[in-house]
Amino acid sequence: MEEQPPKPKLYIEPLGVKHNRAAFSCGVSPLDKYLQTQASQDLRKRLAAVYVLTPNGTTIAGYYNLSAYSVRLDKIPEEIARKLTRMPEVPATLVGRLARSSAFRGQGIGEILFTDALKRSLANSKHVASWAVIVDAKDANAVAFYKKYGFMEIPATPDRLFLPMETIAKLP
Repeated sequence: MEEQPPKPKLYIEPLGVKHNRAAFSCGVSPLDKYLQTQASQDLRKRLAAVYVLTPNGTTIAGYYNLSAYSVRLDKIPEEIARKLTRMPEVPATLVGRLARSSAFRGQGIGEILFTDALKRSLANSKHVASWAVIVDAKDANAVAFYKKYGFMEIPATPDRLFLPMETIAKLP
């Protein structure tokens, strides 16, 4: 049996000028284009925080972004909404984009990125209030992926799901 080379150590850090955005390709044009042309502007304008997973400080194995968001209580299931507040909206954190480079397929990169996004969102919610994490699933496979973590659908918006921070706090 041939010995496999060790997998590179991957770490997550904020997107910076040293990261090779032009070389990133996940096979989904809008996700590629966002990282290559828009992500830096969103950072500068404080519209999104962008994090990259990298083995060497320049190559991008994947990325995600986080933004402040709010959820109207009349959009979430009533049994949950009535326990929260009388305010019409609650603060949340949006995972706006998440993508894994095609070159790193099959290495669990999506799960690593998503787990980090959840943990980071939970940690940030202790400094700036956030009741839940919100995601927009791109297809049925993505819906199934998010539901595996306990995400629930927002009935009024197809493919938009949420997971309360109290549930995230209980994840392993």
